[in-house]
Amino acid sequence: MSLAPYFSSSAKVWDAIEWVYGIEESGYTGWEIVADGNYRLDNPVAYNRIREVIASTNLGVSVHAPYGDLNLATLNDPIYRESIRQICTCIGHAAELTDRVTLHPGYLSPVGKLMPQKIWDLQKAALVEIGKVASDHSVLACVENMISAKEFLCRFPGELMGMTEGIEGIGMTFDFGHANTVGKVHDFLPFVNKADHIHIHDNHGLSDEHLALGDGTINWDLVGKTVAGNYSGVTVIEGRSIEEAKRSLSVFKRCFV
Repeated sequence: MSLAPYFSSSAKVWDAIEWVYGIEESGYTGWEIVADGNYRLDNPVAYNRIREVIASTNLGVSVHAPYGDLNLATLNDPIYRESIRQICTCIGHAAELTDRVTLHPGYLSPVGKLMPQKIWDLQKAALVEIGKVASDHSVLACVENMISAKEFLCRFPGELMGMTEGIEGIGMTFDFGHANTVGKVHDFLPFVNKADHIHIHDNHGLSDEHLALGDGTINWDLVGKTVAGNYSGVTVIEGRSIEEAKRSLSVFKRCFV
């Protein structure tokens, strides 16, 4: 199967955009825009600059929706409504650039922990609303499995699939770096054929370090072989710098192609 390596860096959201040219120069075929900081798509100046840079390269595009201070499962209704609004607004702008937008699920607040079913229902309702907007814009909004912090929803494959199943316009992003922080890399592998988008980066299994591939404990030979045999599409390598992006790409070419 054919895999397209994209690069993304949340560490760069406040940097000048010129770093993006290094993505193509390093051998990547696309850029996943983290739509936060200087790269918010609802900022007209930022959006126009992003489009100018994309037009001057051959890079494909995917988008990661904003997530800072948002919570799609909060009991605080004004924050809940604003979280949904920002995700939907991002999707509307992203639709002119891509058909894939990754989003974070919500998380349990101290109050939310007292009523987990209510939180699940709120998250589901948010995804139905987001999915309708995504479908109307011919975009698939992909919920991402999360890191080991126990407050997050969708840390495990069963929960991710249960949360997203049957909702129009909603898909799944499998993040193997996140899966490693909960010791579940092997649990996600049997379901790779159900993934709509994939993120990869390395860590030592304790925190979300976003290391270059090969600098942590993930078995990329196993992951790469499984992904290459069961998935066709964009694979986003998330990292901290162009230098690490180059090293990650060499591992990707060895293990995933």
